[in-house]
Order: sequence, then C-alpha cells, then structure tokens
Amino acid sequence: MFTFRLFEKSIYAERRNRLKQLVGNGLIVLPGNDDVGMNYRDNTYPFRQDSTFLYYFGLNTTGLCGVIDIDSGNEYIFGDDVTVEDIVWTGPLPTVHEMANAVGVHQTFLAQAVADFLQQAQNQNRAIHYLPPYRGGQVLKLCTYLNQSVKEIEAGASLPLIKAIVSQRQYKEDIELQEMDHATRVSVDMHLAAMKFARPGMKEYEVIAKLREVAQANNCGLSFNPIVTVRGETLHNLYSGNTLTEGQLLLVDSGANNDMLYAGDLTTTYPVGKKFTAQQREVYETVLKSYKSSVALLKPRVLFKDVYVNACLEIVEGMKAIGLMKGNAHDAVQAGAHALFFQCGLGHMIGLDVHDMENLGEQYVGYTDEIKKSTQFGMKSLRLGKALEAGFTFTVEPGVYFIPQLMDQWKAEGKFLEFINYSALHAYRNFGGIRVEECYSITQHGARLLGKKLPLELTEVEDLRGAVG
Repeated sequence: MFTFRLFEKSIYAERRNRLKQLVGNGLIVLPGNDDVGMNYRDNTYPFRQDSTFLYYFGLNTTGLCGVIDIDSGNEYIFGDDVTVEDIVWTGPLPTVHEMANAVGVHQTFLAQAVADFLQQAQNQNRAIHYLPPYRGGQVLKLCTYLNQSVKEIEAGASLPLIKAIVSQRQYKEDIELQEMDHATRVSVDMHLAAMKFARPGMKEYEVIAKLREVAQANNCGLSFNPIVTVRGETLHNLYSGNTLTEGQLLLVDSGANNDMLYAGDLTTTYPVGKKFTAQQREVYETVLKSYKSSVALLKPRVLFKDVYVNACLEIVEGMKAIGLMKGNAHDAVQAGAHALFFQCGLGHMIGLDVHDMENLGEQYVGYTDEIKKSTQFGMKSLRLGKALEAGFTFTVEPGVYFIPQLMDQWKAEGKFLEFINYSALHAYRNFGGIRVEECYSITQHGARLLGKKLPLELTEVEDLRGAVG
C-alpha cells in the first residue's frame, strides 16, 4: 500500500526522457534523502524527500537512489525492501520494485549495489553527473559511490545537469499548477485563521499553533518554519516568545506544503489591536502600493529585476511623502539609498521548494549568463532577476523595515545624506517592519494569482481585526 500520492507514471517517464536529451551523455545520479536522527538515530526529523528526486522519480520514501543511463536509455532505482522486523514498526510497505514500476522504472537493485555500478562506469571513463549535495549524508553517500574525497565531491557537481534541471523545473506543468493552487489556498486559510485569532496578551507561538492547526486539518505540512513576529524589522525572525501588545504590528510569513510537497508562501502584516495607527497606515499604504505596482508589471519577457526596481521607486516615493527621504527617486535607487528601508529582494521562485531549486545555485535559477546578480546592498538579495516566462511561479513580497542598528550605522557614516532625512528617523526607531506577499504564475499574456486572494487592503484587514473578540 502506497503511503504517498503520485502523478501518472507517464509524467515521470517524460521528465526523465527530456532530461536525457538535455544532458546528452553519461550517467545521472539522483540520491534520495534518508531519515535523519534529531538526538538519536530512531528519533528522526520529519522526513522530507529531495525535491529533484521527487520531480523525476516521485517516490516520497527514504533510502532510495535513482540512476539514469543516458547512453543506453536504462533507468534504475536502488534501495532495500523492508524486512519483517521493519514491518513490526512500519506496517507492510510496497517493495522497491513495486514502487519503481509505479513511476515507470523497471530495473531495481539493492542499495549497496550503487557503488559498484558507478565505479564500473568510472573505470570506463564515462561521465557521471550529480547535483551539489546539501546534506552531510548525501556528501558521504557520493564519497562512497564514487570513491572520492569530500572536497572532490563538492567540486565535482555537474553544471550541465544543474542547467538542464533548472530548464525543466522552472516551467510548471498544469498538474503542478493545480497542486500549487491547492497549497496556496490552504496557506490563505492559515493566514485568515491567524488574523482572526491573534489578540493582545497572546504569545507569538500561540499564533503559530493556529497556523499549524489549519495546515494539519487540510492534510498539509508547513513549507518552512513560520515567521510570526512583532519584531518585523528582522527579516527572518524565528524567535516566537514575544507577547503581542496593543499598538504593535504582527508580521506573519508562513505557508503550507501539500501532500505532493508543493509549497505556498504568503505574508500578512496587521495590527495586534483592531486598527492601524496613523503612522502604521502611511507605511502600510506605501508597501501595498509597491506591491500592486509590481503585480501590474508581471507578464512574459519582463525582467523581474526591472519589477524590483519599480518596487524600490514606489517605496522611495512613499518614504518621501512621509518625510523620511528626499531627492530624485531614480537617483536614490541607483545609489542604493532605498536599502535603508527595503533590504531584501522582491520575491523568489516557488514550487517543490519554497525557494525553488535554491540548492542548485541562485545564479542558475534566478539569473542568466546575460543577467547578472548585483553586488549592491539590498539588490544583492534579489533571488530572481531574469526575464519572466510563461510557466514561471514565484512570489511578490515588497516590504519596509526600520532596523535601528542599520539606521545608526548609516547615520554615523554620513551615508546618502542627499536622500535620507536622518533627523526624522527617531520616530520610527521602534516601528518594526511591514511585508505583504502572494504567489503568481506567468501565463501566455500576463500573470495569474495562485490559490485565492489574501485580504491585504487596509479596510479588509481592519474589518477582520475589528471582528476579533
């Protein structure tokens, strides 16, 4: 009995055939992930399959390795069947051969046979392609498989394989978009529940519990550790022990992954009380205007880097209206002065990974040989810069963050005095941060919101918060 869901076997077969064509020759080795002990071997972290293995072989279970022989056309899955002693703990599970057949692979071998198989190929001077390993266990496996040192394994990842996989996985198929719509709808429900639940006196971790409850009730997990914080100026703040206090803002960045492991990723920011303060309203409107302006630009062939620059311009204009910036907005963005308030990028690709394919290298996933990643503070955090194409899925997430340490440093250095009104910053020192985020797919002529709409308008947010008892 399968404990996970699969696409039709033809989907995986077609993906592997296309990969063979793109790479051209040699062997492709795609190790699956193993269980990892948290504090001893049998008390494991929740299992998460490697996304690339999942994309081509679909099997969401531990202890497997997929090998594709491009030259012969043969495909193999290596792994061991459960024993009777295992079944005592796990219950009956399908054999490796049964699982392999379900995804269109007809040759299976024991897990220990991988090393001999690959070392024979090495002796024949055949090319062996593998991806950069991101877990210590994967590194050690590849060391054993190829009889190489850790340094050799880390240096030997295949650039042709990386580029081939990016060129496939960046275009989402219709069946994938359906899964992403599902994951994003559940993510919206998580945020709605949190918005209706959070109130003064609670701890941040109580709101996280509500997010988890909704995800679990929809047979979903979390696509990443939730960011639920009244200290929104810390972009990836995972501490959750603060008490929610009237007058603060609560930033919630969270998403579900469904049972096929497709991810959602959304952010809402709202008052702990029932209403935004006047100061909060001004900054929130700036972020929301930047968001809407960015979404309006989304269509094929538009550089996402240009969408980011437009978002920066909107934030500078908003900061000027508030009295925190001055001067020409284009000059300010070109110089990097906007990054006092907007230090991160505008979004990232999303799919089987919440930052899709990030383990393959940002320079290959988000950029091209022609479109290079910036080294400027702020802009260098932009994970996606290349031209958008139909089938791309990604987030749009502008924000404004008031980081006291950064403000103090830039003021002490006299940085961007022609653009920043440092004397006005003191009133925002304890403001925190605001971010909004939704997910989109590029269509043939424009863009489509994934899942369903979040309540982001000021009136929508305050109506929901006003209904809190």
